[in-house]
Amino acid sequence: MNAGIIGMGKYIPEKVLTNFDFEKMIDTTDEWIRSRTGIEERHIAADDEDTSDLGFYAAQRAIEDAGLSPEKIDLILVATVSPDQAFPSVACQIQERLGAKCPAMDISAACAGFIYGLVTAKQFVESNSYENVLVVGVEKLSKLTNWEDRNTAVLFGDGASAAVLSKVSEGRGILSFELGADGTGGKYLYLDENDQIAMNGREVFKFAVRQMGESAINVLEKAGLQKEDCDFLIPHQANIRIMEAARERLNLPEEKMSKTVHKYGNTSAASIGISMIEELEAGKIKDDDILVLVGFGGGLTWGAVTIRWGK
Repeated sequence: MNAGIIGMGKYIPEKVLTNFDFEKMIDTTDEWIRSRTGIEERHIAADDEDTSDLGFYAAQRAIEDAGLSPEKIDLILVATVSPDQAFPSVACQIQERLGAKCPAMDISAACAGFIYGLVTAKQFVESNSYENVLVVGVEKLSKLTNWEDRNTAVLFGDGASAAVLSKVSEGRGILSFELGADGTGGKYLYLDENDQIAMNGREVFKFAVRQMGESAINVLEKAGLQKEDCDFLIPHQANIRIMEAARERLNLPEEKMSKTVHKYGNTSAASIGISMIEELEAGKIKDDDILVLVGFGGGLTWGAVTIRWGK
C-alpha cells in the first residue's frame, strides 16, 4: 500500500502587505509587480511570531484533520530555510509544543522542501518504519528579505502548511516522485553576507520554466500515466509566468492549475501545501483525482510527486 495524505492544515499570518504598500516603500508599481509575477499581496508574520509558531499552528490543524492525537505521530519533518535559529531545529520546537514523543528533524531544500518532505515521509511509511509522519512546510521569509531590493522584496510572504502521511487504500496515495539538485546553480539564489535573499532572477526563471514542466511530465510517466490523466496541477507559487509554462507543458486548461500566488506571494516551502489545502476547501479536488505537485528552489533543488487523491 502507498503512503498518502490523511490530513492537512495551514496557517496564514493576519498582516497583509499589498503592492500599493510597496509603492510607498520602494521604486515600483502595482502594475509592474502584477504583470511580472502575478502577485497582488502577501502576508507577513507579526514581530512576535517566528517560524516555529507558524509551523505549530499548521501542524495542530493537520493532526486534527487526520483524526489523530500528537501521541500518534511517529516522525516530524519540517521543511524550512528560515528557522528560528540554527538549533534546536524547528521540528524539535514543534514536537515539544505538540507534546509528541517522536524523532524530529528539519529539511533544507528551499521552495522544493515540501516535496522533499513528502518523499522522505513516503519511505518511512511504506517501509513500515513509522505509521504516521507529519510533514510541515513553513517560512518566515520576511526576516530574510531585503526590503530595499525592488527585485526580490515584492516576491516573498510568510505562511505554513502541514500534512500527515500514512498508508492509504490500494491504488491511492503517492504513486511516483522525482527529486533533484544542481549545486552549480546555488550562486543564482542564496543568502548574502547580511543573511538576506539575493537572486539572479533571469537564471532562476530559465531554470524553473524548464524544470517544472519536465518534472511534472516525468512523474506522470513514472506512474504509468499520460498528460491527459492529470486532473489538477499544484505548482510552487513563485511566479505566474513560470506556473503557466508548466501548465502549458501538460496541456491543461487554466481551471486545472492551482493559483494562490496573487494572495500569498512566494511562501517557499509552505506554498504547495497552502495551495493544495485551498483547492480542497473549495471542493475542486475529488477522490481518485490525479494530482501533480511540483516545485523548485534554491540549491538549486526541484521535486515532483504524482498523487491519486483519497484515503
